[in-house]
Amino acid sequence: MTERRPRQVEAVGQTLHMIDLIRKKRDGGALTPREIEFLVRGAARGIFAPEQLAAWLMAALLRGLSRDETHALTIAMRDSGEKFDSRRLGKVTVDKHSTGGVGDKTSFVVAPIAAACGLAVPMISGRALGHTGGTLDKLESIPGYRTALSMPEFERVLAFCGASIVSQTPDLVPADRVLYDLRDRTGTVESPGLICASILSKKLAAGLNALVLDVKTGSGAFMRRQQDSEYLAALMVATAEAAGTRTVALLTDMGQPLGRTAGNWIEIVESMQLLSGERPQGSETLRELSLILAGWMIHLGGMAGTPHAGYLRAEAALVDGSAKRAFLRMVEAQGGDISIFEDIQAFHRPGARRVLDAWEAGYISKMDTTMLGWAVQRLGAGRVRASEPLDPHAGIEFHAHRGDWVEQGQPLATLYASRPGLFPEPEDLFRNAIRISQLQPKPVELVSRIWTRSQAEALLRDAVR
Repeated sequence: MTERRPRQVEAVGQTLHMIDLIRKKRDGGALTPREIEFLVRGAARGIFAPEQLAAWLMAALLRGLSRDETHALTIAMRDSGEKFDSRRLGKVTVDKHSTGGVGDKTSFVVAPIAAACGLAVPMISGRALGHTGGTLDKLESIPGYRTALSMPEFERVLAFCGASIVSQTPDLVPADRVLYDLRDRTGTVESPGLICASILSKKLAAGLNALVLDVKTGSGAFMRRQQDSEYLAALMVATAEAAGTRTVALLTDMGQPLGRTAGNWIEIVESMQLLSGERPQGSETLRELSLILAGWMIHLGGMAGTPHAGYLRAEAALVDGSAKRAFLRMVEAQGGDISIFEDIQAFHRPGARRVLDAWEAGYISKMDTTMLGWAVQRLGAGRVRASEPLDPHAGIEFHAHRGDWVEQGQPLATLYASRPGLFPEPEDLFRNAIRISQLQPKPVELVSRIWTRSQAEALLRDAVR
């Protein structure tokens, strides 16, 4: 993706019009901070028609946003509504964010681990976007769990248990809420600048001291090519650091689903098993990545001298049960019924299930994770339109992963849906997503690169996009 060097032309004191901003970006120009602030303020206040915002988003996707535009967009969106003052908590505030994946449920493990280690984790999360699942949708599969808290409620939960995972309030980064929904419905998700501004505006509005970014690459990532993922990681680190938040980004594999489940309630089940000290087959990548991310959070939060020392503290919190207790306190504080965790498997009541068997013997050599994400969505775990309800019990449980040898007739996955009539399309998607070969694929690193501020600045200086 090559960025054309944009023109910057603006008359002093000129009156701004949305149609001019659309044309300017369409023609390869770069918006000034004043123009971006005008656009963001209008989006937040509902001044502009959705088709105008959609047109600008498409122009931004196709023409690209410069680094200066991305920074200005991030700050303008952060400042488009109220912000959380974390200083009253008396703790270091640290968060983690993933750029989106299939089966990515690390938030439910790392947030309580960090809280158990003495940090505060004010996590403002989102819903399903495209083929990826939504943290809030998964948590709302817990009966009674409230994701929509007021700022005072958010602060009380954080003071009580150290972690809170919530949605945006109506007044917190309202511009992002408008643009996020439009991006999902207009095919404009995969823009590095738009992704960066959307993620960081919410994180910076939460008053973070430090942030760990999990940037996905591979077949299930919004940025499939590693060079695009690296650019996004560097852009986010540099943008967040420029805004005063200590930040690191890890480039992680999304060439297969993370862990053994993808859906809503079944992902909560898998997370709770890890928090309970269990190590179920197929969940090792989820456990390892969660500990690596939590280790960096603990390190950046000043609770460990190195990321490895943070990893060891994180693992201790997982083993001794303190992280599980922190998670249950958070769920209860936000209205969730924690009695369902007494028999966690009994709550899983899908209307229908179907087991898919291997059609031949061989190694699982490749998984198109995006296609698998769409299969999960078609089963009812995701949305086509924002207003659609979700099936909390829909999803896929994977019985084999990339690199595994499977025999013909061996179960590869179990599909869950509300009724049998929903299975044909997801089943076709699943079969087309899995490649079985006689050659064992080469192992893929779970974490391939780590970006700090200096490394991010070096890449951005050298990149021509």
